[in-house]
Amino acid sequence: MSAIRIVAIGFLLSSSTFALAQGTAGTPGSPAATITIPGNQLPPPPQQFGGKIERDATQSSPYWPSRIVPPKGAPNVLLIITDDAGYGVPSTFGGVIPTPALDRVAQNGLRFTNFHSTALCSPTRAALITGRNHHSVGYGVVAEQATGYPGYDSVITKDKATIGRILTDNGYRTAWFGKNHNTPEYQSSQAGPFDQWPTGMGFEYFYGFMGGDTNQWQPGNLVRNTTPIYPYEGKPGWNLMTAMADDAIDYVNRMNALSPDTPFFVKFAPGATHAPHHPTPEWVKKISDMHLFDQGWNKLRDTIFENQKRLGVIPQNAKLTPWPKDLIKEWDQLSADEKKLFIRQAEVFAAYAAYADNEIGRVIQSIEDMGKLDNTLIIYIEGDNGTSAEGQPNGTPNEVAMFNQINPSVEDQLKYFYDVWGTDRTYNHMSIGWAWAFDTPFSWTKQIVSHFGGTRQGMAISWPAAIKDKGGIRSQFHHVIDVVPTILEAAQIKQPDIVDGIKQSPIEGVSMMYTFDQKNADAPSTHKTQYFEMFADRALYNDGWIASTKVLRPPWVTIAKLPSPQDYPWEFYDLRNDWTQAEDVAAKYPDKLKELQAMFWKEAEKYQVLPLDSSVAARLVTPRPSLSAARTKFSWTRPITGTPNGDAPSILNSSYTFKAEVDIPQGGAEGMLVTQGGRFGGYGLYVLNSKPVFTWNLVDLKRVRWEGSGLTPGKHVIEFDFKYDGLGAATMVFGNYSGIGQGGTGTLKVDGNAVATEKMEHTLPFILQWDEAFDIGYDTGTPVDDNDYQTPFAFTGKIDKISLDIDRPKLSPEDVKRLQEAARAAGDGPSADPGKTASVTPQVGAVGVSLVEKIQLRIDKREGCRKQAEAQGLGIVDRIKFVQQCVQQ
Repeated sequence: MSAIRIVAIGFLLSSSTFALAQGTAGTPGSPAATITIPGNQLPPPPQQFGGKIERDATQSSPYWPSRIVPPKGAPNVLLIITDDAGYGVPSTFGGVIPTPALDRVAQNGLRFTNFHSTALCSPTRAALITGRNHHSVGYGVVAEQATGYPGYDSVITKDKATIGRILTDNGYRTAWFGKNHNTPEYQSSQAGPFDQWPTGMGFEYFYGFMGGDTNQWQPGNLVRNTTPIYPYEGKPGWNLMTAMADDAIDYVNRMNALSPDTPFFVKFAPGATHAPHHPTPEWVKKISDMHLFDQGWNKLRDTIFENQKRLGVIPQNAKLTPWPKDLIKEWDQLSADEKKLFIRQAEVFAAYAAYADNEIGRVIQSIEDMGKLDNTLIIYIEGDNGTSAEGQPNGTPNEVAMFNQINPSVEDQLKYFYDVWGTDRTYNHMSIGWAWAFDTPFSWTKQIVSHFGGTRQGMAISWPAAIKDKGGIRSQFHHVIDVVPTILEAAQIKQPDIVDGIKQSPIEGVSMMYTFDQKNADAPSTHKTQYFEMFADRALYNDGWIASTKVLRPPWVTIAKLPSPQDYPWEFYDLRNDWTQAEDVAAKYPDKLKELQAMFWKEAEKYQVLPLDSSVAARLVTPRPSLSAARTKFSWTRPITGTPNGDAPSILNSSYTFKAEVDIPQGGAEGMLVTQGGRFGGYGLYVLNSKPVFTWNLVDLKRVRWEGSGLTPGKHVIEFDFKYDGLGAATMVFGNYSGIGQGGTGTLKVDGNAVATEKMEHTLPFILQWDEAFDIGYDTGTPVDDNDYQTPFAFTGKIDKISLDIDRPKLSPEDVKRLQEAARAAGDGPSADPGKTASVTPQVGAVGVSLVEKIQLRIDKREGCRKQAEAQGLGIVDRIKFVQQCVQQ
């Protein structure tokens, strides 16, 4: 017997033994053979060749590697998570907004009434796909606020493989639709790297948008896999909610046609109901005709609370937490104009929620139509955090304006935006009163982890083949980190020990599958302890008790001077007898409170929560890695589109010069040269009817425009030079925001000659429209001025070169000294003096007040200033300027 044949027989024996150990189906080595791997190592080691190799193929035997398949009976998985929707939003959990798809899942399975998120988008979603706490995977905050600490850097490290990767390597077909808020902002461009994109994290297919939210009518950050796409161009009425449902339905049907025996895993994550609220007109009419909100937010809260008790999704002895009269007006205190506007805002929000649920229902129905609903595990989580109160007291027609500290009055919103609310002419958000009501029966909202209004999510799970207690209710405490272990147990797949040669950290959640059995309906929760932290607000849950810090910054206040996180006062709740955190029992159980406080610090050290940081807006402009980091000079020689904000050069709070060297053909030219942002905040340098134009769009409330004369055919240099008047973002190190958002003077030049000069009284301090890109030679998304052009507005001349020089302000020693002295004098915020700690009760004059009261005083002062501006009959931009100056006095 030849040596070759002996080796071949050895391979055959060892391979057969290996195959039998793993669960091979079919004849080993045949084209139809499959294998279920042990899953401890991903990808699995190469399968050994078990055939026979001679010198002549006619005397040899082929042997195919077995195709990897999941364990027999492994279910399809449809994981649904919506956005910014609190416990009281859906009808399934007592809300007035119809959500028949969620109702269907609950009626066919179980409702979970004690399920929790992290209170913010990126963190919840990172925990959802990894089974680890959000700080453990680098998402202590949203990606756009990442800082250089392991718990906050927005990087999911390689020792924490996602559920997509685990299931893919075990033979599932995997896809992700909708929102992806788990790629570092500075890795979202076409330069990659792509390992932190969905396809790089193990999902085989991705169709969705990159970032926290998007315009549902013209999503400028939409991609397929890793390629930007613009399917809405030339299609009025196109909406992403329907488009992504269509794509998901097409995907599951394609997988079923190609490989009907292979289970699929689909993550379906709509942008709804995060701002902007963009339902179709049909859904707005459906909801408006129901008149759900005519009686206001206080009555709505009472109605939801009654519904919740009737449905059994809160205990009969649960208490409705009090309305925050010191922070939000009661409905009866509002003017007729306020009521009119706010009702419209709520109707559009509700239409968006109902519309999204309808599209989710279409996806579920498509699975039933394939005959696969019985063995499909559906996990439907309504909201990745509580309802958002980021819309400010009046709501806003433009969320980008809110993040730049600009909030139009009710009068202006009624006059300019009421009739187009929710259309592509708004990037809208609703008043904080609705957010609080939609988190009934709890207090607080999104961003707040210490109180359940920010973290309690309604969740329903169905799996007809396994869950027989249809319509059952489960009240065990669980957390978003428990979803991955639940899916793995259902699929009979273990967490891998090694992935790509890297030892994996343990999954930190626990499976919820024990609750699927009716005999365990009232079993104690297996999730005993859970920490919570967001922007230094924090809590520690332990076996029916929760220690919570007092809320010192309302979520709609993005700039506030706060005490040291270590000085936050604590509250304490006995959840065994107080489902809603209605009664603070800290004084009654001081020793138990201290025990949980000590547990929090241990958990914080264990899960990368430290250092605590209470800042919000300041983190938006924190320096972080980027393709443009530390660069001041840029140049481009050909069109390029789709560079996201995180990698684009930032000209905010700086002096800068754009220079475009172009060739104008005979007959003239037009088109975009360079732009960033769009309809809701941004700038553009372009040629319109052969005239050079530079436009600054100040969050759709004002446009400052520079325009020159017509360009003759031939080569020209078009230049826009801006001189900034402020000290820049560096002042924020001292808790001082005076350096940002200041004005400056812009000059448009052609061939070295000034053709237009304009003074800007104010600039945008924090952020441009985030779902739009930085583009050269073309404009994706929306235009910076709809009156001038419509996208894509490609430049019809020739670009030889476009360059950008940025001159960022630098603080002088005198500036630093003055800022330090001012910070020390303020006494209640960052001071660049490490020895100084703020008091828990900052002083206002001679009167000691709590920080929340101090914030309210500032809100009241702003409101008074706004009324003064209105009395003077000032225009909207002049009013904004007046109010900003008035508040500082």
